[in-house]
Amino acid sequence: IFSAIYFTSRGWSRFFSFAGLLYAAFPGRATMALSCLTRKLCRSFLIRSSHHSLRPNQGILAFFGSDCRTFSTSSSSSGPGLPQKSGPLTITGVTVHTDDTCNTPPHILAKVGRNLHRVPNHPLNILKRHVEAVFPEFNALDDLHPVVTTAQNFDRLLIPPDHPARSPRDTYYLNRDTLLRPQTSAHQHDLLVAGKAPFLLTGDVYRRDEIDPTHYPVFHQMEGVKLLPTTDVSVVEQDLKSSLERVIRALFGPLSPSEVRWVEAYFPFTSPSFELEIWYRGKWLEVLGCGVMQQAILANSGVDQGGAVKGWAFGIGLERIAMALFKIPDIRLFWSTNPRFLKQFEGGKIRDFQPIVSLKDYMPNIQVVSFWIPASYEDNDFFDVVRRQGFSELVEAVSLKDSFTHPKTGRRSRAYEVQFYSPERPVTKEEVKGYMEVLRATLPQQLDIQLR
Repeated sequence: IFSAIYFTSRGWSRFFSFAGLLYAAFPGRATMALSCLTRKLCRSFLIRSSHHSLRPNQGILAFFGSDCRTFSTSSSSSGPGLPQKSGPLTITGVTVHTDDTCNTPPHILAKVGRNLHRVPNHPLNILKRHVEAVFPEFNALDDLHPVVTTAQNFDRLLIPPDHPARSPRDTYYLNRDTLLRPQTSAHQHDLLVAGKAPFLLTGDVYRRDEIDPTHYPVFHQMEGVKLLPTTDVSVVEQDLKSSLERVIRALFGPLSPSEVRWVEAYFPFTSPSFELEIWYRGKWLEVLGCGVMQQAILANSGVDQGGAVKGWAFGIGLERIAMALFKIPDIRLFWSTNPRFLKQFEGGKIRDFQPIVSLKDYMPNIQVVSFWIPASYEDNDFFDVVRRQGFSELVEAVSLKDSFTHPKTGRRSRAYEVQFYSPERPVTKEEVKGYMEVLRATLPQQLDIQLR
């Protein structure tokens, strides 16, 4: 505790480095208890500190986890910063019993309940309301809980058992049968059974993914479903395409036929399937995926009336569209609590984003880390370790710099560039040095790797 006070008085980056190395070196219950005491003692320092406008969830509090009573770093965990592997875990009112398949860390669980799509004047909320206005006859839903079962998210959507989306390297599991939804389609069956069609459903979704300005482990989707009393697939397809072209023109303004194109695609739950693209700012922009719903989904939901009813469905990634419409350059900005961000969009209108800080004043700081990897290693393993760190919101991108195989031993190594940059505040060299020390100390603890 006294060491924490000393390092706090000497500078935040030293405090981060000290606390992170301590935590990586001693990931047991004793360190967790120490971290709790340190947080309580230093909470006032964190709140009052104005150094680079640091918020508690960007610093050491996030590194240690959000609640000692809920999360543990004992031997029953798979690594520092992960939930306890067995026992009850309550997520915004829903209690789940985790097991050894749980791979959802505290920083992801902390996003549940933020509901950016419901925040007034938030770009995602503005976009949601624009789409809802195109379908006034649809039931608009936006408050379904993101904890779903594997049956809801995979089986009922006809997703094969060997599909990559089922992998724990792509999906955040809570136990073998429960996960944080990676798509809003997880609720499709239940809403059809409940007689909610036609409906629009908006919600937060969770995926383990790469790190760059357009990807984030939590984002938002809007799902649309409509049933038609017909057996003719061409009728359904025509209604689908005309409806969605109304959507894109409501969002992007007048578009000529040559600026809109339909591309054949594949989705397990629709056939035929399409992606809608538009010519926007000198290039083709993918706007959404859609298709005619598989008849088996309708039959299993009890709404197909012996084949006399067919349906269509579409899904929109709200961040992808909002970044284009509002000219928001970095997906992390959607999570900003800076009043200078939200005040720009008061009135609910689509307008160009104005940078919070001058981009030319603060250059990215690029660091390199390399290590030998085991046979089972995948890039997402490293991305996930970076995401777990308390400084992850300051990492703009992680990219593979080099892949090497030793000619004699056959050992493989990876080298990655970790780019530090914040669209909201400067990131100092001293900070980055401390963060990289923490990352290098943490990697061997959480991955079966050897630093080079």
